[in-house]
Amino acid sequence: MSFVKKSLLVTMVGSVLAACGGGSSTSPSTSPETPVTPTPVSTLKIGLLPDTQGGGDNVSMHPMRAVLEKERELGVDIVIPVGDLTDQGTAKEFEQWTSVAEAYRDAGIEFLPLMGNHEDSFAYSVQWIETMKDYIPKDAVHMVGAQYLNYYVVRDNVLIVLLKYYNLPIAFEWIKDVVMQHEGKVDHIVIASHDGLVGAKYGETREMIVEGVRGDNLLMNQWDEIRAFFAKHDVIWVQGHEHMYQRSVIQAPIHVDPGSWTTADGNYRLPQYTQIMSGNASYKGYEFRYGERELVQRIIQQKMNTMSNGSPAFDANASVLTFQGDRVDYESWFTPHTVTANEQGPKELAQPDWQLLDRFSRTSNRCERIVFPNSIPANTRPVMYFDASFVGNDCTAPDGTVAKLVGGTNNTFNRVDSRARSMEVTPGFSRAEDGVDLLRLAYQYLYQYHQPWTPNLNGAERLVLNGGNLNAVDIPATTTDLKKHVMLSWQAGTADTLSDVLIVSGIQQHTGIYASEYGAIKDLEQDTGLPGSQPDGSAKQPHTLPSGASKEWDLRNSLSDRYAIALTAPAAVAADAALGWKTENGWEPLVSEACVLNMPFDESLLAGTPARAPECNDSPVVGVDLSGDSARWWAILQQDAELAMLSK
Repeated sequence: MSFVKKSLLVTMVGSVLAACGGGSSTSPSTSPETPVTPTPVSTLKIGLLPDTQGGGDNVSMHPMRAVLEKERELGVDIVIPVGDLTDQGTAKEFEQWTSVAEAYRDAGIEFLPLMGNHEDSFAYSVQWIETMKDYIPKDAVHMVGAQYLNYYVVRDNVLIVLLKYYNLPIAFEWIKDVVMQHEGKVDHIVIASHDGLVGAKYGETREMIVEGVRGDNLLMNQWDEIRAFFAKHDVIWVQGHEHMYQRSVIQAPIHVDPGSWTTADGNYRLPQYTQIMSGNASYKGYEFRYGERELVQRIIQQKMNTMSNGSPAFDANASVLTFQGDRVDYESWFTPHTVTANEQGPKELAQPDWQLLDRFSRTSNRCERIVFPNSIPANTRPVMYFDASFVGNDCTAPDGTVAKLVGGTNNTFNRVDSRARSMEVTPGFSRAEDGVDLLRLAYQYLYQYHQPWTPNLNGAERLVLNGGNLNAVDIPATTTDLKKHVMLSWQAGTADTLSDVLIVSGIQQHTGIYASEYGAIKDLEQDTGLPGSQPDGSAKQPHTLPSGASKEWDLRNSLSDRYAIALTAPAAVAADAALGWKTENGWEPLVSEACVLNMPFDESLLAGTPARAPECNDSPVVGVDLSGDSARWWAILQQDAELAMLSK
C-alpha cells in the first residue's frame, strides 16, 4: 500500500561542535559567513483513530468519518486504528468500517490496524485476517505465531510496532529484538496497542498484576524491564480502549538502568516514556476511574465526555504525530457531538467544532522537567520533584548556545476528579490472598504510599480496606491537579539564524479548566475539590487563576503563566545579534532594538513590566546582559516558542 510522503528543505551545516543529549543532527558554525547546504528532511504524519465501536452490530460511522476527515485535512500519511474497530465483530460491522476507510485508503492514506478486545472476543481470527489483510501492509513483518496480530513496519525514520489487545507481556521479547535490529537506523519508535501498561479505567498492571491470577507472572516479571526499556528508547506508546483522552508520562525504575541519559550526553532527559490514550470515536464514553497512579505516572492532560452526569456530549478525538528528522510535533483535537446511533445522522459532526486539546514538540536532544501545579500544601517535603517553578538547569546546544529557564510559577493548571472504585480478591484464585495483600500490591505497583517523606498529593488514603469485606479494597474518589511536561529541545539552525534553534514546549499546556469524573465542567476558582483530596485529609481548595487563563479546553485561546527564558550566545555571534522567534511569517526579532533592556534578568520583572517606550508596550519584555564574557539574552513570555539568535 502506498502512502503519501512529503519533504521540505531544512538548512543544516556539516560540522557538529558538540555531542549533546543523543541528538544526531548537525549544527551551524558560530560564524554567519559559513556556507549553508540545503538537506532534504522527510516529514511523516501519523494519525490515531480511536475506538469506533457503535453498539450492537454497528460501527460508529459518523465519528469515524469526522476523525478521518480531520486527519486528512492535517495531512496524515498513516492512520493507526487502535482497536475495537467493531462492537461485536460481525461481517456487517467490518463492511461498515471498510466502507468509510476505503475512500481514505484509496486517496493514499496507509492504515495500520490492530485488534482490540471486541474483535478478540467476538470475531474469529479468520474474519479479522480476511478483512484486514487488505489494510495491513504487504511489507509488514509479523511476529511468529501472531501473524496479523503483532507486526511492525518502518516508515521513513520511524519504527512502528502494532500489538494485539493484552499482548504486551507476550510480545515484549519480540519487541526488544525488533528494536535492537533497527537501533541506529531509526530516530523514533511508536508502539501502538489497544490497551496500555498503566491505564485510566483499565491498564494491564492493575488487571494482570494487582488483581491478577496467582502464578500468572509474565507481566509482573517484566514490569520493571518494560518501563526501563521504553524509557531508554524514548518510546511513544499510543492506545485506545479507554474511551477518554489522556496523555501522561510513565516513570522507569531507578534500580533498573533505563539508559535515557549519561553525563556524556550533556543534557538531561528524564527516565520516562510518553503514553497517549487516543480518546474516542464511538457512541459511548467512560468516566475517569481509579485516578492517577502516582507511583509511576504523571498525568499531563486528561479529558472525558460521557453524555451523562452533567456531561452534555461525547467527544470525537483526532490526534497526529509529525516526525521530521529527530523532531516530533504532536497535536490532539476534539469535537463534541450528541450522536448515539448511525440512524440519527451526523448532527454536529456535519460541521465539527474542532478544538486543540493537547500538543507538544521535542527532539532527542532535550532537557525536561515535570512541573507540578502551584497547589502543593505548605510544608510538603520537596521529595519526588514537587516543584511548581519553571526554573531549570543549563541546556546546551551543539553550537555552544546555552538556554535556561530562569523564572516563573505554574499557576495555570487543569484539575480533574476521579470516581470511587473497589478491587476484590477471589481467595485461592487471585494473586493477593486477602484485602491486606491486595492493598500491598496496589501500593507496590501503582499508588504512592503516603508518609511525610513520601507525600501523596492526591490524598493521604489513596486505598483503604473495605470495612465490610475482608477481601476487598476501596479506592476513594479524589481530585488531581495535572502536571506540565516542560521540554527545552535543540534543533539545528537554519540560514535565517545565527545559532541552533531552541524549542520551548509544555508551558502553554493548561487553561485552568476543572472537569468532573464524567466530564462535566466545574469552576477551579469557585469549586472545592473532593473530600480527602489533599494529603492532610482535607479537600483541594479553589485556586485563583492568572488573567490569561481562559478556563476553556481550546489551547489556542489561553496564555501561559509569565515565565523567563535566558539564552547565552556563543561569543562569535553575540556582538551583532538579536534574540528572535519563529512566527507565521518566519523568523523575526522578539522586539525592536529600541525595546531591548540593557540589564541582567531579575525575577522581580515577572511581577510587572518595567518602563519602556510606548511602542514597546505590546511586545514581550526582552533584555540582554553584557556584563560577562558573552551576551546573555533573556525574555519574559506567555507561550511556547521557538527561539534563536538572529542578525540585527
